[in-house]
Amino acid sequence: MIKPGYDKNKHQIYKPLNIDKYKGRSYPICRSTWEYSFCKWLDGNEKVLQWESEPLPIPYKDPTNQVINGRIKTRRYFPDFLVKVMSGGEIKTWLIEIKPYKETLPPKRSGRQSTKTVLYEAKTWMVNQAKWKAAEIYCSRRDWIFKILTEKSLF
Repeated sequence: MIKPGYDKNKHQIYKPLNIDKYKGRSYPICRSTWEYSFCKWLDGNEKVLQWESEPLPIPYKDPTNQVINGRIKTRRYFPDFLVKVMSGGEIKTWLIEIKPYKETLPPKRSGRQSTKTVLYEAKTWMVNQAKWKAAEIYCSRRDWIFKILTEKSLF
């Protein structure tokens, strides 16, 4: 089964080989080659007990959204992966987000960027920070680990 929102021109489906480890309701939609590579790694790693793609919604306050009646609108963030791993004789649960390294840093303005680009990068940064803060709180309440992986940590 394939999730709604799949675009064959932009996304790639990963079909797990170790189907008993994959707990999702539908095949993972990989929005980047990094996500696809991570799926392969999860599928083949013997320490990974189970994994899921875009497993759950985490509510967060979008700081760039309209304030309605004095309140910031709540949105839903779907982290990329939920992974249960055997580590040191115990099971640990990780919530994983995969992002380009550039998007994990505050935006820097260069003289060549248009105002539109600067505003877009600033908005992306603010929204990501709100999502990641909500994910950290969500995980800390469950004794899970939230981790952002980039091309620098994946390869």
